Amino acid sequence: MTSRPASSLFVLGGTRSGKSRYAQMRAEALAGDLVYVATAQAQDAEMRDRIARHQADRGPRWRTIEAPIDLAATVAAEARAGRVLLIDCLTLWASNLMFAERDAALETGLMAEALRGAAGPVMLVSNEVGLGIVPDNTLARRFRDIAGRINQEIAAVADEVQFVAAGLPLRLK
Repeated sequence: MTSRPASSLFVLGGTRSGKSRYAQMRAEALAGDLVYVATAQAQDAEMRDRIARHQADRGPRWRTIEAPIDLAATVAAEARAGRVLLIDCLTLWASNLMFAERDAALETGLMAEALRGAAGPVMLVSNEVGLGIVPDNTLARRFRDIAGRINQEIAAVADEVQFVAAGLPLRLK
């Protein structure tokens, strides 16, 4: 395992819980360049509008990198002292991996290793998808399982884990 001077923050929560806003606030409180690593893909008008609103909310201090699949390579290339990475979100990344027919377990392992070796602060956002009922179809159950495994592995390597509900953070680790 590689040791690093920086820390990592993993923020979990439900949809519209305030998790992205919380992670952004934490990132903006740090000195240095701010880099937003976006996993969303603008495949329809609603998603294009959502992405545009999020970009406007972040403001000019942020630089955006689109990395819908290769997060580990992005972290390895971009994480450094004097720069804060905010990855939003791992749930969309899980969907992207599924639809690209990538090995989610392998990609998650690579991401965890990149996070361990990051030379600057990395903040990650993800939905907690395991608190509801068991989905009624195979695809949704597969997604829930992949997202849950990603969350567990990233939480295990993150220095700090926060769960956000109704805009309020609860420290888990």
